[in-house]
Amino acid sequence: MASHRRPKPAGRARVSILTAAAATAVALSAQTGAHADPAPTKDQVKQQVDTLNEQAEVKTEEFNAATEREQGLQKQVSQIQDQVARQQAQVSGIQGTLGEIAAEQYRTGGIPQTVQLMLSASPDSFLNQAGAMNQVGSSQADVLKAFKDEQGKLDQQKSEAEQKLAELDATTKRLKADKEEILGKLAKAQSLLDSLTQKERDDLAAAEAKSAADAKAKATAAQGPERASRDSARTDVVVNAPAGSHAAAAIAAATSKLGSPYSYGAAGPSAFDCSGLMKWAYAQAGVSLPRTSQDQAGAGTSIGTNVANAQPGDLIIYYGDQHHVGMYIGNGQIIHAPRTGVPVRYESATAMPISKIVRP
Repeated sequence: MASHRRPKPAGRARVSILTAAAATAVALSAQTGAHADPAPTKDQVKQQVDTLNEQAEVKTEEFNAATEREQGLQKQVSQIQDQVARQQAQVSGIQGTLGEIAAEQYRTGGIPQTVQLMLSASPDSFLNQAGAMNQVGSSQADVLKAFKDEQGKLDQQKSEAEQKLAELDATTKRLKADKEEILGKLAKAQSLLDSLTQKERDDLAAAEAKSAADAKAKATAAQGPERASRDSARTDVVVNAPAGSHAAAAIAAATSKLGSPYSYGAAGPSAFDCSGLMKWAYAQAGVSLPRTSQDQAGAGTSIGTNVANAQPGDLIIYYGDQHHVGMYIGNGQIIHAPRTGVPVRYESATAMPISKIVRP
């Protein structure tokens, strides 16, 4: 007798398997989400941004050094090219004289070897041939010797120009790479800041403003109660530097730029990086400083690392690699161009690790 059992619905087993797989996937997804790295906190973002800004400043000082090197090489190349042009004219003039002598000898039936000597591409080797000098007059030999000497100078100058041009090309490429790296770090820092909420960004800005206000209050307090009670909006802080001194003039110039924006590679008059502000301020006082903070560390008398021994106008160099610099103004304060997004302002002289104090 045939079986009349009802057949199972088609695909039931497959549906069960797919349902189980979907449930497993959902569970795994939830588990993965539970273990995902949490978004960085405001403080963590600030720390990362500060690190990126410091790295950018390190590259900025390298950029400044390379820029200065490039400018120096450009001057050297220009000078050498001028020398080559003058030397070429000198050689061409002597060649013309040799050509006239050779032509005259040819017309008057002169010795063929003399003509060869005058027109030789290598006068030096020809002159070394036995008896060659006996075949020309002393005046002609003098002209040949002059030609040989001047041609040697020209060849040397051309070789030097080629070397400097190659060095300039390498420096220019390094500048481009440094600039791209700096911009990359700054863009990453900005991206981190953009990831914060508006309130978190406002809190960070308020903290920066409070830090600047506290530093300004300490700098102003150095002048006594009367000075400290004046309008807090004023930014002209008078310091105890000898009147008429280079230090006093440099401090006056630097403080006149309070609030000016930071810009990498900038040395005034409207924007600055850290070493650019020092160079510009001291230039207003008639003192020439090197361009980078590392070179500025050697531009004067070393005072050690104790702020207690610093005088207004001294340069305080920071960090082990000396990539930051500020100007001491007294009362434990400096004025400096901190970093991208933070304008020229006052700061505690010990807010960063001191590498060296220098008196220009």
